[in-house]
This record gives sequence, structure tokens and C-alpha cells, in this order.
Amino acid sequence: MKEPLVPVVPMSHTAHIRSHRKPRRSATSTIAMRAGVTGGFLSLAAAGASASANAAEPVTQTIELPTLTADMATQVAQSADATQQAAANYELRAERDAAAAKAATEAKKDLAEAKKKAEAKKKAAEAARKAAAERATRSTERATLSASASTSTSTTAPASGSVATVVAFLKAQVGDAYVMGATGPSAWDCSSLVQAAYKQVGVDLPRVSQDQSMAGTDVPLSSVQVGDILYWGGKGSAYHVGVYIGDGQYLDAANPSKGVVIQDLSGYPASGAVRVL
Repeated sequence: MKEPLVPVVPMSHTAHIRSHRKPRRSATSTIAMRAGVTGGFLSLAAAGASASANAAEPVTQTIELPTLTADMATQVAQSADATQQAAANYELRAERDAAAAKAATEAKKDLAEAKKKAEAKKKAAEAARKAAAERATRSTERATLSASASTSTSTTAPASGSVATVVAFLKAQVGDAYVMGATGPSAWDCSSLVQAAYKQVGVDLPRVSQDQSMAGTDVPLSSVQVGDILYWGGKGSAYHVGVYIGDGQYLDAANPSKGVVIQDLSGYPASGAVRVL
């Protein structure tokens, strides 16, 4: 039976010297770090030497840290774009809403203005219609009175000094001014002139035309004589008076633009007449 072989390991010729021996590995663990990117995470690997001198494999510890990849950057950019687009859409919607509200307000305002104009136009048309009807009525009255005056045979003054005095006074005032409420001696209104003329012969007449149309005796326009008072408007509501002086003419304080004048009765036929002398 053979003897077992004992392996002989050659030693360095300085191995017996203590200071030349190789130092043993320290029992303290040494950690080595290595990094790598895996699945979007930064991996740090820590490798430590085993406390045992015979350990062949290092101990590895992995620490994963998030890292930005190209896909994540794209997602972030897309998210930012979506946010910006949403903000733009919101702003556009707000502008549209404001524009719609403004348009509605303007439309309401335009409608109110249109109604106001239509109402004013309607009122103007109604006023024009009434004015036309009144003009037509006055024209008819004037035509009738003009015809009556033209057929009158009494155009000369009766034998009365009183009437001549009235007419003389009136003719002396021709050219004076017309002023509403004035009573002479150089400015008159229609009724104050008539009142002053008849006062010259002792006849006291009321001050205003409405009352003067009620004085004396009613005379048909076809029978009017010199010295008769003519009035325009309704009896008791006359708005103007004058005095007939013959030959189809009358004298009155007409208006501010004419003053005291002599006019043709055919141009402005009276509504009626009264006699006080």
C-alpha cells in the first residue's frame, strides 16, 4: 500500500523573515461602488470584501435612484404642451363668452333704441296727421268765410262819428310793434289795440280776445260793417281779434313780425263778428 502524497508548497526564501511576509487582508469590509442605468433607474452597486480571507465573491448592494430618460422627458414636454393648450383654450373660451355678452348687451340696447325711434316716428306721424286735418278744416272755414265776405254789400261806414273816430285811432297806430301783453302807446297785442280804439268813444271792452268775442251783438260775416269787431276761433274762445275798416280789409296787431297792419280779409277769413256801436 502506497503512502499518501503530501503536497509541498515551495516557500519564498524570505518567508521565514517576519517583515517580508505578505500582509493579510483586513477583516474590515471594503465597499466598491459601481453605477449603471437599468430600466430608467440609476443603480449603484456596492461591493465589499468578505471578512474572511478566503471569500472569493464580493457582496453587492444595489441602490436605485430615479434618473431622467428620453421617454420621461418626452412625457414632461407633452404634459407641458397639454397644459399650455388647455390654458389657451380657456382664454379663448373666456374671450368668446365676453364677446357674446357684449353682443347681447349691444343688441338689447339697439332694440331699445329702435323701439324708441319707432315710438317717436309714430308720434310724429300722428301729430302730422292731426296738423293736416286742422289745416284742412281751417282752409274750409276760410274759403266759406271768404265767399261770405266777398258777397257783402255793406262796405261803407254808417253815418256815425263814433265809428270814424275808432277807425282814425286804429290807422294812427299802423306800424307800431306787436308785443304780447303790451297796452300802448307804441306797442300792442291784438286785444289791447281793439280795447284802446273803442275806449276813444267811451265803449269799455274786456281786455282779452275771448271776452271781446262775446261783447255786443253777433253779426253775420255777410253783413259786416265798418267798425265791427272780427274774431278768429270759437266764440268765447277766440285767439285773435281785429276791426273791419271796409273794402274787404281789417286792421289788427297781427304778430311780432308784422306789428300793427291793414290786411285783406280774403287772405285770412274771420270766424265771426260782433257789433258794439
